[in-house]
Amino acid sequence: MTERVKEILSWYGSDNPGTLTNLARIMNHGRLAGTGKFVILPVDQGFEHGPARSFAPNPPAYDPRYHFQLAIDAGCNAYAAPLGFLEAGARDFAGEIPLILKANNHDLLMNEVDPLPAVTAGVEDALRLGCAAIGFTIYPGSEHRVEMYEEIQGMAEEAKQHGLAVVVWSYPRGSDLSKEGETAIDVCGYAAQIAAQLGAHIIKVKLPGEHIEQPEAKKVYEKEKVPISTLPDRVRHVVQCTFGGRRIVIFSGGAFTDEQGLLNEVRAIQEGGGFGSIIGRNSFQRPKEDALRLLGQIIDIYKAA
Repeated sequence: MTERVKEILSWYGSDNPGTLTNLARIMNHGRLAGTGKFVILPVDQGFEHGPARSFAPNPPAYDPRYHFQLAIDAGCNAYAAPLGFLEAGARDFAGEIPLILKANNHDLLMNEVDPLPAVTAGVEDALRLGCAAIGFTIYPGSEHRVEMYEEIQGMAEEAKQHGLAVVVWSYPRGSDLSKEGETAIDVCGYAAQIAAQLGAHIIKVKLPGEHIEQPEAKKVYEKEKVPISTLPDRVRHVVQCTFGGRRIVIFSGGAFTDEQGLLNEVRAIQEGGGFGSIIGRNSFQRPKEDALRLLGQIIDIYKAA
């Protein structure tokens, strides 16, 4: 085991050996093994956005097995998906890549400004499928946020008791947040802090913009001259918001975009001290050959550190 992996594991000193082993499984898998960096393939979009919106651009991606093989061939650290997708391929690909069971999900069949995901799987499912971790989305800013915080607290406690790691998607959203505010630097930093306080080992957030949403926060950012003018500055600040950088923070790849723009974002994450990327639509919505080439470039950027 590398010194970097040992160092990161030391940040989670209250966890049992089983949880630390599963966290190490993720860090020691794929082309970034041992570096403390992450590229994870998440495929919860079929539930979250709908099958045609998610998979029609690349029809082989309707098949859950496609994503297992894509993550393996690309050399990702792990593959994350809801219960149904994992059940459809976990036996065929058993032991080939660490799995993260996405334990709650939200659909877009209604226009909800204050979302509340449904709990769609549990710790027993994760254990049955041989997963290394559970994944859970919270929406700080939603009027239902307290219910989500309580749900993940209980599920994280159970997961850790059984030796699983915990990954939290922390996506600010709600009726009192502007659209720009969902990715505001103060709000993203706050969302990352909340996930860390709820016991997450790995925290997934969106890339932050320069906008500051909260008037009281704006006063502090200006008074203390917190550097936020560049994307690496903002990444660095979000990582700082998770216990001075003692939690793993990875950043969403977002909606499908051009390759060069995505690679520039990855370079900014690397420069800002982020731990990596979780790339869904920007990989599986491309033909497999293009996706493997792009993921290879992303991994190369993180390996070059």
